[in-house]
Amino acid sequence: MHNFSRFHGNVRRCCQLLLIITLLTAVAFSQSWSNDPKIESRINSLLKQMTLEEKIGQLNQYSAGSPTGPGTGRTNYEDMLQKGQIGSLFNVTGPRVNELQKIAVEKSRLKIPIIFGLDVIHGYRTTFPTPLGMSSTWDMSLIEKAARVAAIEASSDGIRWTFSPMVDIARDARWGRIVEGGGEDPFLGSAIARAYVRGYQGTSLADPTSIAACAKHYVGYGAAEGGRDYNTTEIPERLLRQVYLPPFHAAQQEGAATFMSAFNSLNEVPASANPFTLDQVLRKEWKFRGFVVSDWTSIGELIPHGLANDGATAARKAILAGVDMDMEANLYFSTLAEQVKAGKVPASVIDEAVRRILRIKFALGLFENPYTTKPPVVGAPLAKEHTDLARTVAEKSFVLLKNNGVLPLKAQQKVALIGPFADNAHDMLGSWRAQGESKDAVTLKTSLEEKLGPKVIFSKGTGILESPQDTEAIQAAVEATKQADVAVVALGEASNEMTGEAASRTEITLPGRQLELLKAVAGTGKPVVLLVFSGRPVILNWAAENVAAILETWHPGVQAGPAITRTLYGENNPSGKLTVSFPRAVGQVPMYYNHLNTGRPLGTVDDSVAPNAETPKFKSRYIDQRNSPLYPFGFGLSYTTFTYSPVSLSSTSFSAADLNGTKKLTVRAEVKNSGTVAGEETVQLYIAQTGTSVVRPVRELKGFQKLALSPGESKQVEFTLGQSELAFWNLDMKNVVEPAKVKVWVAGSSDQGTPVEFTIN
Repeated sequence: MHNFSRFHGNVRRCCQLLLIITLLTAVAFSQSWSNDPKIESRINSLLKQMTLEEKIGQLNQYSAGSPTGPGTGRTNYEDMLQKGQIGSLFNVTGPRVNELQKIAVEKSRLKIPIIFGLDVIHGYRTTFPTPLGMSSTWDMSLIEKAARVAAIEASSDGIRWTFSPMVDIARDARWGRIVEGGGEDPFLGSAIARAYVRGYQGTSLADPTSIAACAKHYVGYGAAEGGRDYNTTEIPERLLRQVYLPPFHAAQQEGAATFMSAFNSLNEVPASANPFTLDQVLRKEWKFRGFVVSDWTSIGELIPHGLANDGATAARKAILAGVDMDMEANLYFSTLAEQVKAGKVPASVIDEAVRRILRIKFALGLFENPYTTKPPVVGAPLAKEHTDLARTVAEKSFVLLKNNGVLPLKAQQKVALIGPFADNAHDMLGSWRAQGESKDAVTLKTSLEEKLGPKVIFSKGTGILESPQDTEAIQAAVEATKQADVAVVALGEASNEMTGEAASRTEITLPGRQLELLKAVAGTGKPVVLLVFSGRPVILNWAAENVAAILETWHPGVQAGPAITRTLYGENNPSGKLTVSFPRAVGQVPMYYNHLNTGRPLGTVDDSVAPNAETPKFKSRYIDQRNSPLYPFGFGLSYTTFTYSPVSLSSTSFSAADLNGTKKLTVRAEVKNSGTVAGEETVQLYIAQTGTSVVRPVRELKGFQKLALSPGESKQVEFTLGQSELAFWNLDMKNVVEPAKVKVWVAGSSDQGTPVEFTIN
């Protein structure tokens, strides 16, 4: 038995070593562009041939079409390309890509190709769940595969640059762009950032199926005051480095070719002219060698911000801070040449910006292969292997929030299918759908009717927003429910109008008369399954108390219907876990699990019930609502149950010096499927440190693993805690491990588990 255990341990260590080597090799390949002597030699040679005007031409990007954004109204792109006055175009797809590229590489003096970009956010033609939904899979391999499919499809149409991933940490559900990211946690957000970069860029940017990733929005955009898009952010440096910068650093370490500077001001300096973040952190500390593009007209927006009084000043401040490419403001093109000649902008600054842009163009192989020669994917049928993956990702993204035994449904039951999302292909695709088409989306009604035939009774009930016909429609839905055994009610937010950019909300409830519809259907006494289609956490207090089951489906993409149907009937056991906290009231936001404690915490006060006359008053609490979220970060139910053994540690005492070196603590626990069906559990590792020079969060995620377990099966999980997990930015602004008492949890969500403790001396 001893020899077998030793053999098993050796095999495991070999497998771990092989995985590490594989990952390091992939990272090395993905970053090979940044220090390639051949590329640097070609850049130097080309720079010597360029005039000042041609150099500045490389710094300009324009929107020349409208798949995901407005055009600019310009009609002289061909002339500008011939003169070498454009470095990049975006919102151009189809045959027009090769037409415009041909002008750049055959008719311009230096034949420098342009790079075509697009907002490829959660798929190109094959639309996957929105990023917030994908994050709920906690499955980095699936996210990477989805990004790879997006890259393959986009590159077929000549798109070699995506403005993704969005890695902003978002703690405020009012902010519409929370839908585009990976949630509220920097550890998970960093893993997600890496997965997207690997998927988009593959093992080499030169691979014609790879596209350059763009980590955005750098930085702090997710902390916009009041949850209002484009708004101000104030983030102390320690918080910036501890929470908001790590996902960007992870993207850079994984080899992300480009960054996008954000709209917001950060600590009174707009992010698109911020030398601290763009030069000090990104270039000097992290050694980033790709290029930075501004967000749409954000250089011009330095004027309304108040940092500049004219376009020339705005352009100068942006280029000197480190923004290499001007998206749409047209200020580099119109003002930089004169400022260089006048000595206001050093020529060396222009050269360095051009060098960074050319580095990525050479790395992408655009000089050798400027055209796409593949069949167009726009208008073509979706590849089956891509839609199969889209269905799998959707199934893994669903989060079961409540289940009183009604799910899975039984095939013999008659189903009343109710709600504005039940037969709504358009809103299955979510915001930022690139070249996704509604005709490709399979609705829940279509899929359920294929499975059940006449056992489905459909009644829309209401629109997404209130309409004059709602009263009669609600009554019709009630009558339909009375004829059925169970009601499946599909409610939520309009995917384009109510989520994404410029879609902040002060009331994050179900819009229109949807809650009224839900109450009316539930009033029939029939069991109700609520499906929530949203791009953010929505307030579900009434539903949590009054319906039998709640499944958060996000906006699940082209395979929405099959994925939901399979989940409702138990062919897929839901395994998604929340990456954002669901508040009980909008007055609780910003809400996030990894908050700091206070000098007057609730402590032993029971937060499972609403405050009452017996609740101690002089605590950090509301007088009219609980402190806790309705559903916490990391939460998600299953059709089975999982039990956790007590946590064991390899030691209970370490020195800070050892942990600042290579020493690591091993954390183990056993997880058992204690239910009757197979399922997947995302096992989460949390820590909390006390006695440190600055206060630390009440819990912090420091590891996670997905386990697939058969009924009755147990598996041991093992995590390590070392310098990277235990270090934090201390009172002296050094990222180190300090002496502390450390609690450790291994649990199924951020509010579960029994901690064990060790000491750092």
